[in-house]
Amino acid sequence: MALALAVAPPLEADEAADGAARKQFTFSWQFSDEDAMRPRGGTTRGPAVELAAAPSAEWRALQEPGLSDFERDRRAILAMAGPYRTSFDFLETVQFTPDAEPVRPYQSWGTEYVYVAADEGDFISLQHVIVMFFEDDEGTVSGPIVTKHWRQDWRFEDRDLHVYVGRNTWERRRLSAGEATNAWTQAVFQVDDTPRYEASGRWVHDGNYSAWTGNSTWRPLPRREVSVRDDYDVLAAVNRHTILPRGWVHEENNLKLVLDERGELAAQNAYLARELGVNRYERIEGFDFSAGDEYWMRTAPFWAEVRAAWNRIYEQHERFGLAADYEGEALFQRLFDYADGIEEGSYDSAAGTAFIDATLDRYLILSPR
Repeated sequence: MALALAVAPPLEADEAADGAARKQFTFSWQFSDEDAMRPRGGTTRGPAVELAAAPSAEWRALQEPGLSDFERDRRAILAMAGPYRTSFDFLETVQFTPDAEPVRPYQSWGTEYVYVAADEGDFISLQHVIVMFFEDDEGTVSGPIVTKHWRQDWRFEDRDLHVYVGRNTWERRRLSAGEATNAWTQAVFQVDDTPRYEASGRWVHDGNYSAWTGNSTWRPLPRREVSVRDDYDVLAAVNRHTILPRGWVHEENNLKLVLDERGELAAQNAYLARELGVNRYERIEGFDFSAGDEYWMRTAPFWAEVRAAWNRIYEQHERFGLAADYEGEALFQRLFDYADGIEEGSYDSAAGTAFIDATLDRYLILSPR
């Protein structure tokens, strides 16, 4: 995931009445000091939310008999759209180095809407937008805070992938016809639409079970790690997305790897740890996502042209890298600032495209090591 907010869960109605929600981690290191293994991730909380009481219309559509495999796959992907309370849990379960010490687990939460940015049959794009309200100890609610979050693009029988190879570099990788048959690729992008990782896998449907599992892929360190860790270089991850009657779950099985100066696995102690991640998307009702709707409608044309600019880069280059910053500023800051300045109905496509191309050119590295 591209961005995870470091805060504690919003309260359900019964929790709000009893007081602050407690962090918990039932699958952990039993013999470690309790305080030392207290999950990191912040202490703020949100107001009560109402979980959906009945299966979603999207899940019911997925259960319809007589669907083709392709159509059932599509409906599973589209079932991930909608309004959610999200929770993110990460724990290192296995450590490989001789001097390893257990590290604190990680927890965070969010409320976000997943929009269908595109549906072209064999291509579906889902854009996540966070809309957060916060509640203090006196019960005062502040917000909303709106943040464009990660994006996931799904393509059927896609053979042209752009995979992460370490050192902030991506390269083209082509699948054979057999590898792509009946498979869907999932490409995941950062908050600013820069690439993160891409994997290929097949959906499995059996009665009320629908899940997609991707192949193992490298990915950059997530924000929850890059701000506090410098002892490894990439995650080698396997993802599973499972569709549920009232939401979906994204499970991660991550290996933390150390690379040498050439971008290859280190000769010694290349494997640092294995981490499990469980990201739950629970459908909610009655939540005010109007600020997210307004942001997405106002800025969608701009972000569509950012995506188009990246598509041109993918078409033209077999390999490219990205600079972490330019003149001390990260790429997402420049793009977010431009998007925030767009007024409803006033977007200038020509000016926006010129800005996007000039900005990406400053960060793009076309001859990475």
